[in-house]
Amino acid sequence: MPYQPEPLSPAQAAAARRSLRNGRGALSRRTLLRASAGGALAVGGAAALAGCGIPPAAKPQGAGSEDHSDREKRVVFSNWTEYMDVDESGKRRPTLETFTERTGIAVKYTEDINDNVEFFGKVKPQFAAGQDIGRDLINVTDWLAARLIRFGWVQKLDPAHLPHAYANLSQQFRSPDWDPGRAYSYPWTGIPAVIAYNRKALDGVEVRSLGDLLDRPQLKGRVSLLSEMRDTMGLTLLDLGKDPGKVTGDDFDAAIARVQKAVNRGQIRRFTGNDYTSDLSKGDLAACVAWAGDVVQLQADNPDIGFVIPDSGYMIATDNLLVPRRARHKRNAERLIDYYYEPGPAARLAAYINYVCPVDGVKAELAKLDADAAANPLIIPDREMAAKSHAFRSLSAKEETAYEAKFAQLTGA
Repeated sequence: MPYQPEPLSPAQAAAARRSLRNGRGALSRRTLLRASAGGALAVGGAAALAGCGIPPAAKPQGAGSEDHSDREKRVVFSNWTEYMDVDESGKRRPTLETFTERTGIAVKYTEDINDNVEFFGKVKPQFAAGQDIGRDLINVTDWLAARLIRFGWVQKLDPAHLPHAYANLSQQFRSPDWDPGRAYSYPWTGIPAVIAYNRKALDGVEVRSLGDLLDRPQLKGRVSLLSEMRDTMGLTLLDLGKDPGKVTGDDFDAAIARVQKAVNRGQIRRFTGNDYTSDLSKGDLAACVAWAGDVVQLQADNPDIGFVIPDSGYMIATDNLLVPRRARHKRNAERLIDYYYEPGPAARLAAYINYVCPVDGVKAELAKLDADAAANPLIIPDREMAAKSHAFRSLSAKEETAYEAKFAQLTGA
């Protein structure tokens, strides 16, 4: 009979969240993840990636390596730190153990992705040489997933091996512009950028939009924005009535100018990674742009922390599962992807990591583990909230370099 872990008590869950914040947890992982797309690519970083010996975007012909899944019952999975459920001891990974017991497929699981740019640099020579990178499944952020697909370095997935994933993928994530119809990728989790606030620090000031953060004089010097360009500028574009999914150069310049005025007035305290969390909890910040997983964890310890979804909408990114081109165990990897689109395993994962679950039909299962998480729209968005989500469109290397350079000048990076 498959191993069925006991759900954590509320006290144990709170302790786990505190551990994540104070150690190598989801918050520090999130900082590295987003910094890789912002700081590391600013002022020419994108151009450096595009021009450092990487072949042109044309896809190589033919299929990936021979699949050894039938005779080698294993799969090698590289993930981010603290992005997989663990038991109370911190030593066992219940959903992975259940997968192995059910299928006989052993999972060599490593949390060796600390930064998108760093990881890309590590595997790029093997990818470019057409070699196996030693992994059957990787998890990277949408902009890097788009690049790997464009270079032809990941394999097209077989829908016949993904019945649960195909049926249960939330409509919100079904067709990003960089992988229409999810031919090459499936999301591990969604990462919303919303407005968070400290109720005590607001002292009665109403915050309903990004414009309130930028304009209300009572908040001067007590506001922070994210150092991740797509999130901060995406929310600004939405506040201006522009769609980040169709952003033009003129739109982007208008959004930069909008934020620059607030910077010049001293409205904005600073641009941050998720190091805003301590200042927000203490009340040094009254309001900020924040990542939803941080907000969920902060609320567990501080009832004064709240969040707002602006009427204009909010930004969302994804971390995504892909099978490298020369992976030896493609079908086993596809079975693992599909397993995490079953409501039970998806619920256990969502209860642990506290980001948006991309799996439809998971709410009832999650409620058995954590009723608060199941009712939280930052983890299980309702239809109305999902409809307000927006993704920043894919950028060319030239656009990315230009946009990041302008944003770096704005933030002083």
